[in-house]
Amino acid sequence: MAISDEDIERIRSTVSIVDVVGQHVQLRRQGRNWVGLCPFHGEKTPSFNVRAETGRYKCFGCDASGDIFTFVQEIQTVDFVGAVETLAAMAGIQLTYTTTGQSRDRARRARLVEAMDAAVEWYHQRLLTSPDARGARDYLRSRGITGELARTYRLGWAPDDWDALSRGSGIDTGLLKEVGLTFVNRRERVQDALRARVLFPILSDNGEAVAIGGRILPGSTDPAKYKNSPETPIYTKSKTLYGLNWAKGEIVRSNLAVVCEGYTDVIGFHRSGVPTAVATCGTAFTEDHVRLLKRYTNRVVLAFDADAAGQGAAERFYEWERKYEIEVSVARLRGGKDPGDLAQSDPTSLPEAVANAMPFLGFRVDRVLQQASGTAPEQRARTAERALSVIAEHPNLNVRKLYAGEVAARLDMPIGDLVAAAERRGGASIVVRPRTSGAGGRRNAEFAAIAMLIADWDSIAPWLAEELFDDEANRRAFAALVAAGGDLAVALDGIDSVAADVLESASVTDVDGEPVVEARNLIAAATRRALRRRVTGADPDRIATDATARLTLEDLADPARADEAAAWLLGWLIDGRGESDVA
Repeated sequence: MAISDEDIERIRSTVSIVDVVGQHVQLRRQGRNWVGLCPFHGEKTPSFNVRAETGRYKCFGCDASGDIFTFVQEIQTVDFVGAVETLAAMAGIQLTYTTTGQSRDRARRARLVEAMDAAVEWYHQRLLTSPDARGARDYLRSRGITGELARTYRLGWAPDDWDALSRGSGIDTGLLKEVGLTFVNRRERVQDALRARVLFPILSDNGEAVAIGGRILPGSTDPAKYKNSPETPIYTKSKTLYGLNWAKGEIVRSNLAVVCEGYTDVIGFHRSGVPTAVATCGTAFTEDHVRLLKRYTNRVVLAFDADAAGQGAAERFYEWERKYEIEVSVARLRGGKDPGDLAQSDPTSLPEAVANAMPFLGFRVDRVLQQASGTAPEQRARTAERALSVIAEHPNLNVRKLYAGEVAARLDMPIGDLVAAAERRGGASIVVRPRTSGAGGRRNAEFAAIAMLIADWDSIAPWLAEELFDDEANRRAFAALVAAGGDLAVALDGIDSVAADVLESASVTDVDGEPVVEARNLIAAATRRALRRRVTGADPDRIATDATARLTLEDLADPARADEAAAWLLGWLIDGRGESDVA
């Protein structure tokens, strides 16, 4: 069952987001916003904004954003229904449960999560109590994973049987199929997807069971060492980090996240005194992962083979550092061993490796220098060439020059020559889309109009149309808001992340100025763009209407004729007469 949309809207209109956020963040009034230190990542300068009129919050440091329900979900680590129930209790609102409309989708997701959680528990009990799990228990003990740790991380055992889960768990087989734990084989029989494996439940950052990863036992003939749940309506690999639900509190407190590759690596870090470790789920470290971690920290330490990753991903790492204002470092693990192994043989080395992590570029350059083949002039020259090729990937000139100087010093070569070479090579070409903001956005007039539209729909909506927005993200944001009839929450549902960032930023941004004047400025800019894009040889009617448009554009400056001029030009743009001749 799910909660009725009417109750959700009643809570949204009754409970003050400022009051709720104020229970966790010390806020002070700044213009129309309330501002404080972000609770989702470490910061010294307040960048967390709350707007009472729109019921939204936005951190311009880590990009965390949302409404009152999102905030409670994140701060209390509960699901959506839990957040609604918490806020309803605060407001004294009696909830009604239903399965219609949007609530039906939420109810379906809740059923899938519930089925996955039930499967996790069924597998967990098999590990703890079943005789056929003895080999799995012995294996875990050999890796230093005690019964207490197995209970903490809800580890499980999938018996070596075709349909033990689907037949014996009592969970609806249709739901099990939807979450990827069963499938129909060629004989049209329901079959378990995971067999004869130690299982590691994968939870969302809010603690919801969304997937399972399985590892074979030593001696197995199965060629697939690891087997993970497929992507489902509740699980996306590139947006999920194993262990984040356990680690996020410590990540915020220490302003540091350690990223590794395996489930046992995370557990090994945690039991060795590094409770900030998380892991990717059978996929590369992606920008979505960076965006997720940025909500909690701006310092990321990679605890996997970053040199290998850097061969093809260096430019992305440097772009992420600039785009999300994060620091990416690399932990050098003793002996090149996995964290899970070191937790058993040399546990103190793991916190030491994290504490002594090197900047990403520094690590890669150091790796090149350590692999130098000799000290002869020709050999040092070849080593310098390899190091410079790595340094050249960095987009910052000063960083390249400093590292070139270090290479020269370590190879006993002329510093000036290597620094000059680093300058000549240049950095990787990285294009970062400017952030959309009230002060520094690439399209200030467009952004201001969207902010005004959110704050006071009636004052500016009649004067706006998609044709006025030249920036694609702003156009998509405007279209979503119009399609939603001005309902910001509805507009944000399903919109792409770039356009969503425009709306989230606009919802907490103060814009000075008159709405109608801002709309006229947009109309004027759009008209000038259309006229500039004309080509010669147009038909006579087009030439005549263009001439009228140019004259009418001048009337916008006349207060007595501005409204009439704006209305004519807006119609000219909307009905296609203002379309460009240039593709």
